Amino acid sequence: MAERTVGITLLGCGVVGSGVAQILHDQGDLIACRTGLRFDIRHVAVRDPSKHPKDLPLTTDISSAIADPKSEIIVELMGGTTTAASAIEQSLKLGKSVVTANKSLLAARGPELFALARKHDASIAFEASCAGGIPIINALMQGLVANRIDALVGIVNGTCNFILTQMTKHAQSYTDALKGAQAAGYAEADPSMDVQGRDAAQKLAILSSLAFNSLVRESDIHIEGIDTLDAADIKYSGELGYVIKLLAIAHRRGDQLSLRVHPTLVHQDDVLAEVSGSFNAVSLFGSATGHTLFYGRGAGKLPTASAVVSDLIATAMGVTPLAFKQLRIFPDALPPTRLLPIEELTTRFYLRMMIKDEPGVLAQITRVLGTHQISLASFLQHELLDGGAVPIVLTTHSAKEGAMQSALQEINKLPPLMSRPVCLRIIDQPKEFEAV
Repeated sequence: MAERTVGITLLGCGVVGSGVAQILHDQGDLIACRTGLRFDIRHVAVRDPSKHPKDLPLTTDISSAIADPKSEIIVELMGGTTTAASAIEQSLKLGKSVVTANKSLLAARGPELFALARKHDASIAFEASCAGGIPIINALMQGLVANRIDALVGIVNGTCNFILTQMTKHAQSYTDALKGAQAAGYAEADPSMDVQGRDAAQKLAILSSLAFNSLVRESDIHIEGIDTLDAADIKYSGELGYVIKLLAIAHRRGDQLSLRVHPTLVHQDDVLAEVSGSFNAVSLFGSATGHTLFYGRGAGKLPTASAVVSDLIATAMGVTPLAFKQLRIFPDALPPTRLLPIEELTTRFYLRMMIKDEPGVLAQITRVLGTHQISLASFLQHELLDGGAVPIVLTTHSAKEGAMQSALQEINKLPPLMSRPVCLRIIDQPKEFEAV
């Protein structure tokens, strides 16, 4: 089989960009042997060439690098939603296909960019935008395309999973675990996008659009982060047989979708409970396949670069452009999603309350819950703590979110309560989705 050389331009040469260059150099012969393709990096556009290896074709002129007639595919790895958007727009208008890892841009402007690509007979590949080296986009676009997806449950943020692992397995405080994540390179100096849940929500928007054939935006998703999580709830959850994970959850309820990102109690027997450190995992529940699990490194130089190179190969071979023309699963071709309001969500709950040591307090709390049709599943009480507070932990049977929020407002007004109740949701999969 004769080899074909494909010219590419890399926009950005940070962690992932340098990983792409490394894979194309180290595995070039293997890729050529398997595909008949050899990639020629014609330009690497960076802000400051002095910070990058001199053996790369470095440039600061993004526009000229994109316009080079011998650059067939543009790889955008700059990140952000301004310069990157302009670069992708220029590329698509020139009829050049784009490979990107930019989840924020796709979540914010996906429909218009995909429409622009279609107008100019180009394509956009984005495997690296979600879950690092895990081929979850490819699975949804090809391997599971014959399935009606009923639910998607994932650990898709490695920073948060690393922090929660440290808090769970090493009894660290949130602050210490975050510092450790930053020292290990898993968390940014400003970790707010990760710990507040927005990174996971942007990934859920992309994955849900593909899985459920409806346009999901970040604003459609109920988001709660881990930045206010107390180590006490890690401890008490463990005593009840659960592990807390930041989950991205989407599931059907009739013709509506429930979309949420929040700290969630996962039973210790669940496979997601064993996903530790910076690893990611995504569970999909398909009409034909049932439960499938995708697990691997959700971030990092080479895992993410692997996904980028996979997209490069698929684009150069014509697989991605053909799928782009044929499949009706991309944001510009999808109707808006029909959302299930968060108040209508039915789930189980974990409650922790710090109360004064007085007779009859538990009866007051259970009376309020009963008024709102919420029944208890378990109860845990520890001895009196310093300061006169007694921690009471309850779990409930399935109840509506709206009813729980109304009950919490009433419970918070009870005189024996010493601080606002902590309320977390519990997920029991796959039983939760068997009847969907």
